[in-house]
Amino acid sequence: MPTADDDRRLGPLTMRASDEDRQRVIEALEHHTQLGRLTLDEFADRCDTVLAAKTLDDLRAATHDLPALPPTPAATAGSEAANDRHVLLVFAIALIAAVLLGLVYAAFH
Repeated sequence: MPTADDDRRLGPLTMRASDEDRQRVIEALEHHTQLGRLTLDEFADRCDTVLAAKTLDDLRAATHDLPALPPTPAATAGSEAANDRHVLLVFAIALIAAVLLGLVYAAFH
């Protein structure tokens, strides 16, 4: 039975891959395909490899010949929150305008 000492000797790339790890690699493959580095057939083959991967080293095999992607800017989450606030503000203004129009219509009709 493997022990914690065995896990340390095996190294980080022999660690089991999680579904989140697999999803991250598939997203990277999608990006490389959009950039024209992979054909759709290559993308499909590599996705099969990723979905069958058991370790982080198996996942690395799917992207070993591709350049590293630039990190995703952290500002993206902030801009999404700003968009959500903008949509809520527009909805609130539209609701207030509808109520005011209804009051004006009721008053003069």
